[in-house]
Amino acid sequence: MKKVFVWWLVLRTFTAQAQNGILVFQSDFGQKDGAVAAMKGVALGVSPLLKLVDLTHEIPAFNVWEAAYRLVQTVPYFPKGTVFVSICDPGVGTDRPSVVLLTKTGHYIVTPDNGTLTFVAEELGVAALRQIDESRNRRRGSADSHTFHGRDVYAFTGARLAARTILFAQVGPLLKGDVVRIPHQSATFDGRVLRGTIPVLDVQYGNVWSTISQALAKRAGLALGNDLTVRIFEQDKLVFSGKARFVHTFGEMPEGEVVIYFNSLLNLSLAINLGDFAKTHGVSSGPDWRMEVEK
Repeated sequence: MKKVFVWWLVLRTFTAQAQNGILVFQSDFGQKDGAVAAMKGVALGVSPLLKLVDLTHEIPAFNVWEAAYRLVQTVPYFPKGTVFVSICDPGVGTDRPSVVLLTKTGHYIVTPDNGTLTFVAEELGVAALRQIDESRNRRRGSADSHTFHGRDVYAFTGARLAARTILFAQVGPLLKGDVVRIPHQSATFDGRVLRGTIPVLDVQYGNVWSTISQALAKRAGLALGNDLTVRIFEQDKLVFSGKARFVHTFGEMPEGEVVIYFNSLLNLSLAINLGDFAKTHGVSSGPDWRMEVEK
């Protein structure tokens, strides 16, 4: 009976993490040339049955930080076993490791280990990390190509993993230690002031997102309908200071008014109703940008 239970547990764990044929692409390539299509062609060459999805290819060039956040913004909404290929790789062709991360939620991320795993590791957890063995997991005939690992290594390995041509153990050797992380201020509450990083902008609308969670805001006793004091800094420079009404959604205030609300990830965010807060106040995002909120 004990052996049956152990085998059931192993099978359940494997099933929860088994590759499901979905392959999601993210890059800073844009869509002006054939780079994205080339990666998809490589993937379909591995298996035409794969389901290919685009997360985004509009990561600002070389912006590993934003690539890291867009992953954690998206990965949890895909089924367990989904494979993500994320390429924002300023160090392409150098000795930075090429890896596959298995999260504790059962998702796979194929990427250079250059900081792009910062938020995934922090919020979804690291179950295991393997370095890609390019002697087995590299597109045939690409050994002399040193500047398009997205096509030759990551798309190829990701497709093989998603299609179950290989299992996770066949990616390459297990790595000990942590992934590379980009330093940033964690969200905190000191009894008076909430503090958090501004990881990204809601780029279409100019809303300003923070890493201050709903749980932390509740701890601080923030109440809907109250006017809160908000300050935004770039490093130590004060960029914005003002009041914002804490609301469920934008239309609760007149056009042009500043509101503070929980975004789709349930983190505190700033907006101008039917306006562009970031553009109006010269706010950007990244590890040097932070927000403070107090009653």
